[in-house]
Amino acid sequence: AVIGRYKLSVRSTSGGSSSPASVGTFVLLFNPWSSGDDVFMPNKAECEEYVLEEFGIIFGGNKDHINSFGWNFGQFQGDILNICLSMLDRSLNYRQDPATDVSHRNDPKYLGRVLSAMVNANDDQGVLLGNWSGKYEDGKSPSSWTGSGEILQNWKNSGFKPVRYGQCWVFAAVLTTVLRCLGIPTRTITNFSSAHDADGNLRVDEFYDASGNHLDVATDSIWNFHVWNESWFSRSDLGPAYNGWQVLDATPQEESGGIYQCGPTSRTAIKEGEVDLDFDCPFVFAEVNADCMYWNYDPATEKKTLIFSKSTVIGQFISTKAVGRDDRVDITNDYKYEEGSTKERDIFKKARKKLGLEDKFDPTAPTPEEIDQKPDISGKFKVAGPLEVGKDLNLILVLANLRSDAKTVHVNMTAWSTVYTRRPVHDIWKDSVSVTLSPKEEKQFPIKISYSEYQQQLTTDNMIQVTGLCHVEDGLQVLVQRDIILDNPAIDIQVLGEAKVNKEVDVEVVFTNPIHMEVKDCVLQAEGNDLLRGILEIDIPPLKASEKSSIKFKIIPFGTGPKHLLVHFSCDKFADIKTFKMVNV
Repeated sequence: AVIGRYKLSVRSTSGGSSSPASVGTFVLLFNPWSSGDDVFMPNKAECEEYVLEEFGIIFGGNKDHINSFGWNFGQFQGDILNICLSMLDRSLNYRQDPATDVSHRNDPKYLGRVLSAMVNANDDQGVLLGNWSGKYEDGKSPSSWTGSGEILQNWKNSGFKPVRYGQCWVFAAVLTTVLRCLGIPTRTITNFSSAHDADGNLRVDEFYDASGNHLDVATDSIWNFHVWNESWFSRSDLGPAYNGWQVLDATPQEESGGIYQCGPTSRTAIKEGEVDLDFDCPFVFAEVNADCMYWNYDPATEKKTLIFSKSTVIGQFISTKAVGRDDRVDITNDYKYEEGSTKERDIFKKARKKLGLEDKFDPTAPTPEEIDQKPDISGKFKVAGPLEVGKDLNLILVLANLRSDAKTVHVNMTAWSTVYTRRPVHDIWKDSVSVTLSPKEEKQFPIKISYSEYQQQLTTDNMIQVTGLCHVEDGLQVLVQRDIILDNPAIDIQVLGEAKVNKEVDVEVVFTNPIHMEVKDCVLQAEGNDLLRGILEIDIPPLKASEKSSIKFKIIPFGTGPKHLLVHFSCDKFADIKTFKMVNV
């Protein structure tokens, strides 16, 4: 049966005449507990987590520094079901042909695809407008949201105008809310070092100029992380081997069938390189498998030279929240065979062949000679000190001569603030160093980027990309780079007493200003299903250097069991400090 709102009436017959009487309306949803349903999930604990759980944990950061934050999906709150149903009636498919659209609403693969388009605002005036510029003054910064409810309510209350702004985890979290609300088991997935292969050649190209600046010229990119969804349902179109977890992605990256939608892509098909199967398998396969090429590019002559290529960078630490626990589970092996294994390379070749890339000459590809070249030196940036907003950033550039003759090296270094997609936003610092390395010698060069240099330039992502392009005399260029994430200071939540239904209990939030200057424009926000109605917002007076602030507020829980209180703190020097506390009511 198609899901949605039904009218129920009863017809009674007496004395030969019959009259219908309306009994009311009901809403039919998918049922993952029922073995006949396309979304049937035999594991009851998984049904609890992926359909009934209203709190989630989303992972971000980068492969060297994975962090996490809580999210309030809130799929059973207030008006959310009505908003989800109205979302279906606002889709392009419904507007073009209502009868056909509604007749397909018994099919989770159809609905998953339609809703992956509706959660982004592209094409259809959907829920969220994406923005990756690092500037969000005319809306809310993507990293300031703590739950889906506020976004979906804002969309409805504004007369269905797109909400500003979203980035990948916001799109994925809202899609999780909508699909769980409709009864489709769904979770958020984070892929670290995620490829955005815009031209479909299973390769991503990055370009750097002679000074070491990461040039924003390629359509391809490697994101520090990307968040998408997996939903659980059967694939009658592909066969039972492809049942189970399916990838859906509501972030508007590339068009599919002329609009910004992605999936469902069978996770099994990705692992086995079956990139000719519906839907959007080549794009998702590239996100976890593409090869990387790093080029030196001269904008004046448009000449490019390969610096090096890597086939093991993309698709690392693929993560999701554990069932029934607040831990991270690594599911990389469900997406691909072990990196560097012959099986993994065979699958990659199989995918290239299916896409017709094996036989086609690609003028932009490096020659086998270029790929096989071996550098004379190696380099890396080591961290030497705390990585915290408000502190100076101390690194060490380590250069090593790999040869048995001396090498002269000139290194051009830059540091840029970036958004999490690694798109450069502001240049922060540059320097250069020249050195002669004796045979097999290793040298270290300390680097300091002061807080005053980066403070104004940091985006809400707290990310800095440090790059060194090494020009070796009579040798190959070597690229050294590191993506640094600076941690925000911590905030601490304590519940002062036992939490009981309909009884007031105090909550204390403590924040200490860790820097040697005043912070102002401080705002605390809190939300939590069955703990607070709506979002609590408290303005906090400015805090002097090293001053501690203790903020108290009351909650009156109205539901029993484990509940999550999410707290968000921001001020002029620190954006979007988040934490959560489990409260047993």
